[in-house]
Amino acid sequence: MHIIDTHLHLMYPDSLTYGWTDAVPMLQGTASIEMYEARVRTHGVARALMMEVDVDTTDIEAEIDLVGAIVARGDTIVEGMIAACRPEQSADLFAASLDRLSARPHVRGVRRILHTSPDALSTSDTFAANLNRLARRGYTFDLCVLASQLASVALPLADRCPDLTIILDHCGNPDIAREALDPWRADIRALAERPNVHCKVSGIVNHAAPGWAPDDLRPYFEHLVACFGWDRLVWGSDWPVCRLGGDVNAWLDATRALIADCSTDEQASLLSRNAVRLYRMHPVQNPVRTG
Repeated sequence: MHIIDTHLHLMYPDSLTYGWTDAVPMLQGTASIEMYEARVRTHGVARALMMEVDVDTTDIEAEIDLVGAIVARGDTIVEGMIAACRPEQSADLFAASLDRLSARPHVRGVRRILHTSPDALSTSDTFAANLNRLARRGYTFDLCVLASQLASVALPLADRCPDLTIILDHCGNPDIAREALDPWRADIRALAERPNVHCKVSGIVNHAAPGWAPDDLRPYFEHLVACFGWDRLVWGSDWPVCRLGGDVNAWLDATRALIADCSTDEQASLLSRNAVRLYRMHPVQNPVRTG
């Protein structure tokens, strides 16, 4: 079962600053590509995209260059990254940042963390105008919001930026521990009606109760499939953040359980094919097989 991981976090605190980890001691420390590969190489992960880790703003470009150096080595499974961006900047500053990204071909898309920001940050005219600039440059936008922000942030952005390919991270962060399907379920259905929106099956173990089982995740996963179909879903590990709900191999095993009865073609769409298309990646060498 060959997998493209579209949501791998790498953390190098000796080189970069992650101020947010002060509140999450479990995630402090190094999370290197070597540590990740030691966990997943025998579990079918063939290629990966590094997802920005909300470094301090002054370190954004340094993070991009650090990952570029890892990609250039050619001896890891990291093919590229989704870089941090600041669409709340003025048009001139944002355009200049995109000019700098264009010189870094390993950047396949960008993200601005929104689940820790007030809604006003992302509902301004400037924010939407800059996201539309992303679309004209051919970059995707990973959208990370709380379930409570799906209607107030995600839906308006999708409507104001219809030409931008948006990937909703972490299934929209549903509250699985409390079995809160609504209003998440209705908001996901509404988002899926926007053809420019895709969804990343990732991060949900962090929202499940301790001792979760795959069947606790199943109602959420099946609703995503029903709404988005197999061609608009990608998979991500969210390592090492996934350690808050169990290590990456527990999430890989849960993924296999969730798709065990699906066709080879459906599995391939979720686990690799859609990532190749959305993030302009190299295809995996072999087809995904069940079993």
